[in-house]
Amino acid sequence: MKIKNSILFLLVAFLIISCDEKRVFDEYKSVGNSWHKDSIIKFKLPKLDSLKNYNLYVNTRANNDYPFSNLFLIVSLVQPNKKVLVDTLEYEMANPDGSLMGDGFSDVKESKLFYKPNVKFNLKGDYTIKIQQAVRQTGKVAGVDNLKGITEIGFRVESLE
Repeated sequence: MKIKNSILFLLVAFLIISCDEKRVFDEYKSVGNSWHKDSIIKFKLPKLDSLKNYNLYVNTRANNDYPFSNLFLIVSLVQPNKKVLVDTLEYEMANPDGSLMGDGFSDVKESKLFYKPNVKFNLKGDYTIKIQQAVRQTGKVAGVDNLKGITEIGFRVESLE
């Protein structure tokens, strides 16, 4: 019976893993109970094929403590030659009724947010992604010091081929 259960477990695990053929990199990092405005989440990307094109995504896990309808992020792509490409991004996080968008059955919702399409990594060396929250309350210049409701930030690279 134990062997039968082990084989079944391995088969299910294999099916789950093989269903995500496009995934090249997918990692999450916790931001704790709140995400401080000066906290920068970093991801070191694996060596990527310079002949292939990739789509890049920022992933979030958020809960009902998230008080805003949008999420503002500053995302930096640090290239091997130390050139930094910086984007300020805005993502819609809530429906008009205030409920969080995203996938999930509980109060935690996971969102796959499109960052950059059709990217080539032509330079040899290490690429790093840096992500920082830049949420502000309406009418205020200073950013939100501790952003509640975002529990994890992730980054995903998918192959187009």
